[in-house]
Amino acid sequence: MTSIEALLTLQHIPNLGDSSIKKLIQVVGSAEEVLQEKKANLLKIDGIGKVKLSAIHDTLHRKAALSEIDFMQKNRINYISYTDKAYPFYLKQCVDSPVVLFNTGNLNLPKKRIVSIVGTRKVTTYGKQFCEQLIEDLVPFDPVIVSGFAYGVDITAHKAAIKNKLQTVACLGHGLNQIYPKSHKQYMASMEENGGFMTDFWSDASFVPQNFLRRNRIIAGMSQATIVIESADKGGSLVTAQIANSYNRDVFALPGRTTDAMSKGCNMLIKTQQAHVITSVADLVYLLNWETPNTPKKVIQPQLFQNLTAEEQKVVDFLKDNNKQDLDSIALHCKIPTYKLASLLLQMELKGITQPLPGKLFSLI
Repeated sequence: MTSIEALLTLQHIPNLGDSSIKKLIQVVGSAEEVLQEKKANLLKIDGIGKVKLSAIHDTLHRKAALSEIDFMQKNRINYISYTDKAYPFYLKQCVDSPVVLFNTGNLNLPKKRIVSIVGTRKVTTYGKQFCEQLIEDLVPFDPVIVSGFAYGVDITAHKAAIKNKLQTVACLGHGLNQIYPKSHKQYMASMEENGGFMTDFWSDASFVPQNFLRRNRIIAGMSQATIVIESADKGGSLVTAQIANSYNRDVFALPGRTTDAMSKGCNMLIKTQQAHVITSVADLVYLLNWETPNTPKKVIQPQLFQNLTAEEQKVVDFLKDNNKQDLDSIALHCKIPTYKLASLLLQMELKGITQPLPGKLFSLI
């Protein structure tokens, strides 16, 4: 029995969820060994009761696993188990992460920055333009853009990522035997060229609304940060934000006018301190303390900087005399509003003038 066959056999057993499977494997050693172990010994494991193990040796589950593997082979579907190096790093830290992820396309996730972008299906011009501009501005940081392939914000984010040659991943609330919505089939080829599709649902899974809530844990879990771009006062993107917060991940929300129906959810997240305000890429870069890998480090003496704006010169002079400083200190001494300074420091970083440091500090290069 192969590892994937054993994992899928365990997954098919009723009442035995991903968390319990991982616990069994941790104690026994491998999925294959779990299936070979005596039930009496497995029952000694804390949190594993008779109900979860009642059908563990039923041959029906292995037959189902073999059928799913046959489907995967015929349809060129790949898989990543939670013990593989290719498994999303942040998702692996989640207690309820899937033991197996099915995928198609050209995924390359290890050592990548991963950001989820979610929001309403009824995206407005304001939300669409912000999403497209944000992703364009993210290009120097080369992140993977994750979303749910739905109408509105989701497909806007995927298309913007493809346009800007960024890898993008669509997390689906169903098996890879279908696509939803059907009208988005036209984007499948370009999606798989620039990333692909991912799900933890088998090909025979029923297509029900509850699946999308389960899917949302993967969107939130595999990402360093989740960005909500427009939401009504209720909706799946707010659930994704709540899940991301439960995983102790950063959540960002685009503020809007109090009279706009599609800004109510974002405004609520900000008001209740469940999300940071995001008005530009600078907010994300600052709070995540990202450096720009695609910008060569330049060894330049501060006094040799040419063509600086008045505000840039203030920052250079202050950092020259005070070495490493945090954003608030720079803003106070240079008399530049914090929201404006964050964007200014990003531009100065791209010019090779300043650099972000651990602890949310900044210095001259």
